[in-house]
Amino acid sequence: MTEPVDLVVLGGGSGGYAAALRYAELGHSVVMVERDKVGGTCLHRGCIPTKALLHSAEVVDTIKESEAYGVVGSFDKVDLPGVHAYKDKVVTGLYKGLTGLVKSRRIEVVEGEGRLVSPTAVQVGDRTIEAAHVLLATGSVARSIPGLEVDHERVITSDDALVLDGIPDSVIILGAGAIGCEFASVWRSFGAEVTIVEALPRLVPLEEESSSKLLERAFRKKGIKSELGARFESVEHTEGGVRVTLEGGKALEAELLLVAIGRGPVSQGLGYEEQGVVVERGFVQVDAYCQTAVPTISAVGDLIPTLQLAHVGFAEGILVAERLHGLPVTPVDYDGVPRVTYSHPEVASVGITSAVAAERGIETVEATYDLAGNGRARILGTSGAVKVIAQKDGPVIGIHMVGERVGDLVAEAQLITNWEALPGEVAQLIHPHPTMSEAVGEAHLALAGKPLHSHS
Repeated sequence: MTEPVDLVVLGGGSGGYAAALRYAELGHSVVMVERDKVGGTCLHRGCIPTKALLHSAEVVDTIKESEAYGVVGSFDKVDLPGVHAYKDKVVTGLYKGLTGLVKSRRIEVVEGEGRLVSPTAVQVGDRTIEAAHVLLATGSVARSIPGLEVDHERVITSDDALVLDGIPDSVIILGAGAIGCEFASVWRSFGAEVTIVEALPRLVPLEEESSSKLLERAFRKKGIKSELGARFESVEHTEGGVRVTLEGGKALEAELLLVAIGRGPVSQGLGYEEQGVVVERGFVQVDAYCQTAVPTISAVGDLIPTLQLAHVGFAEGILVAERLHGLPVTPVDYDGVPRVTYSHPEVASVGITSAVAAERGIETVEATYDLAGNGRARILGTSGAVKVIAQKDGPVIGIHMVGERVGDLVAEAQLITNWEALPGEVAQLIHPHPTMSEAVGEAHLALAGKPLHSHS
């Protein structure tokens, strides 16, 4: 049985459902195939549930530190079933809203494992769905490394970490990217002993080096230990959990090992290469418009070798839908995508780092504004900084921030970098006082040569 539709989307995560919603909005017939639940990793096992856990952790810290704010309170315990109930309520509410939205756009959702069987068809069970165009959006799964077996009990992934029925006494986290640092924050606030192991020489290694140093200092203050520039060698089970051996022979023991070294694309055994789609190291290869080597097939999200972020998936999905409709589209500028690690404190950035600028031969000037001079940061009891990098005699090309709630400041930062604003132009803008957003203004005032609440 074949029913020709305008678009069949294989995968209902951020990239897939964004394309489906936009293409349907433009008047096209869309079928979306999803083996689990619409919303994908982001909604069910990623962005949303982890940020809910991080908020619970923030509440714990607020109670524990309440006397610093003149409020005498007492911390009893973390009710983990209650935390999961709150987290699941958030996810369920968003899931209901999303499924309602999909239904309202008359998008048919087919549940089951889909497979590409021709350049214009996807098979699900005994049903073949024919379409004018196919969008591959099968996402990613938590990765491990050769020789490191995940048993989902003592050696776990972030998926497992989201549904643990108890708070571990101690955890070793392998990987200091966003996932590793976020879980380190959660578990430390919940009372666990935490050690991060990272092969590269710093936490959040893709961020500006000064941001890494600020996060490292904050984590040390929280009692989170780090083994940086340390390569994993082996893990073995012990009576009480695991023993992790690093290159050089150093051994660490803990109740659990969380493997947080990133996510790998889901592309194997789905018929992609048989239909002419080019796959390298698991990633589907596309051009700047998310078009594969096959004219009738596009791909988006974690499946392609771009930034593995939900909001990147949204942008790529919309781009494909509008391109297929015939609208003029602009490729995603990946330098201009905002990035946030929701640890405590948060790390947020947009644009390029000073190291990348140097690699590209760009001469730069920069200014750093310390949050110690920001009234709102003092009220919140947070420390950190905002660093602005500009091309010499040119526009701002990177903004890098550390501190509580800086994730909410990166929206303005992305407007500054993406609209290629000059430091002097941003310096003219008036930021409300007292707010965290003033820190962005202050950094630009300093870079424009007229610092207010900082030294030149």
